[in-house]
Amino acid sequence: MTEVWWVSLIKAFVIINLLMLTFAYMTLIERKVLARMQLRYGPNRAGPFGLLQPIADLVKLIRKEAFFPASAVDVLYITAPVLSCFTALAAFSVIPFGPGWTIGDYYVSGEVVNVSISLILLFALGSLGIYGFIVGGWASDSKYSLLGSMRTCAQMVSYEVSLTFAVLGVVLMGRSLSLVDIVHKQDETFWFFGPQFVGLLIFFVAGVAETNRPPFDLPEADTELVAGYHTEYSGMRFGLFQMGEYVNMITLSALAVTLFFGGWYGPWAPLGPLWFALKLFAVIFIFLWLRATLPRLRYDQLMRLGWKVLLPLATVNAVVTAALVVAL
Repeated sequence: MTEVWWVSLIKAFVIINLLMLTFAYMTLIERKVLARMQLRYGPNRAGPFGLLQPIADLVKLIRKEAFFPASAVDVLYITAPVLSCFTALAAFSVIPFGPGWTIGDYYVSGEVVNVSISLILLFALGSLGIYGFIVGGWASDSKYSLLGSMRTCAQMVSYEVSLTFAVLGVVLMGRSLSLVDIVHKQDETFWFFGPQFVGLLIFFVAGVAETNRPPFDLPEADTELVAGYHTEYSGMRFGLFQMGEYVNMITLSALAVTLFFGGWYGPWAPLGPLWFALKLFAVIFIFLWLRATLPRLRYDQLMRLGWKVLLPLATVNAVVTAALVVAL
């Protein structure tokens, strides 16, 4: 069944706004979770239980003065945060969240767009988003921003290889690069987190590094006196960088649910998007838990973990899986 173009347009609009709403309240939830785990108060001033805090943050970012260095490269400086945010939102478009439904005479698919190479498309969009961080740091014409963008480039290259190798086993077992087909294959057989447990661990660790989350937050370096690649950004331009990082975290968590935990399928009751949302927030909670409990890694520790530990493990995992698939 095919989907009418205006149905796809409405669905894309709804998904993008839901994703942005999730990002906004993830900032509140993260601060609440960190406060609970560290035995202190979280946001509790703006609105009941602090529920209006994300809206207050948005108003502050919009009204804040948008300064920039006089020697900055204007076009690249302005478009860099837009590129990072756009690619993060676009990457979520290939994530399937339901089996598809027939509403009246119209068919509504369970994803914004379904392509046969959706996994490659997602990684390609993620790779393009990295240019926003790198170009933004370079175009600021600041040595602190430039050093931050160089650290971003080094970290992304180190862990993107491991991240890609970690999903090869899933591709071999699912026999497809389509995320929809991979989800259906897990329903027909079993969820891949069992036979691909090593791949799941590698994927998660590399994913934490790819999204610049603690303890791999060196590109952003928010615990230092300067803030890395976005040192010279303020106002909503700074907000777009933060939005891109949070949406990347949400997208990566959704990809983990799709590849390893059966996507929208649940152990009972075919609830579709509800099961997907529950699994998604469970994975996101682990991201928050790590930030609340783990110290930062030094730069040499971070690079050693990427090249000397995760990449060899990911390679071995992919080779063993390929041998099993051929043997069976």
